Amino acid sequence: MIGRISGNLIEKEPPKMLVDVSGVGYAIDAPMSTFYQLPALDQPVTLHVHTVVREDAFLLYGFATKAERSMFCKLIAVNGIGPRLGLTVLSGMAVAELAEAISSENVDILIRLPGIGRKTAERILLDLKDKMEEFSQSAAPGRGPMSASSVFDEAVGALESLGYKPAEAQRVVRKVDGEHPDSESLIRAALKGLMKA
Repeated sequence: MIGRISGNLIEKEPPKMLVDVSGVGYAIDAPMSTFYQLPALDQPVTLHVHTVVREDAFLLYGFATKAERSMFCKLIAVNGIGPRLGLTVLSGMAVAELAEAISSENVDILIRLPGIGRKTAERILLDLKDKMEEFSQSAAPGRGPMSASSVFDEAVGALESLGYKPAEAQRVVRKVDGEHPDSESLIRAALKGLMKA
């Protein structure tokens, strides 16, 4: 199984990226929390990888940190949560925040995440509440500055990749646009707005 990939980032279009390793391009899906950490195109990148092998596919999921990968593996072990939903959960909440919500059995926070209903949230709490110790000190690392012209579009695209309709994504991003200098903080603010709605 592939557990780590280092190469040049040649494409990035959330939730997918393409990493060139000695002439071989690996297609990798990742949560937005990892996209926040990616370098510019044609720059070196290292990802912690979880591999899923199915009869009809060989799938790679990449993460900026081992904590993200570990949380992803725990999430997809919960009945009813597949890789796509696992990425959505990690896109909507930092690992440390998610671990805190699970440890404190805060079902209300979990059901605000796209695709997570009350039954799924309760199943997550039941299966994972005693497995969160390793994440207590996890924190999302920062990233460098980004071109202002692409902040709005990246935020809207990120929400669409999480399953929100384009009109809804644009409306909520426009509502908080101007208050946040980068796409990461803009996306988080937009998600908080959607969760309160």
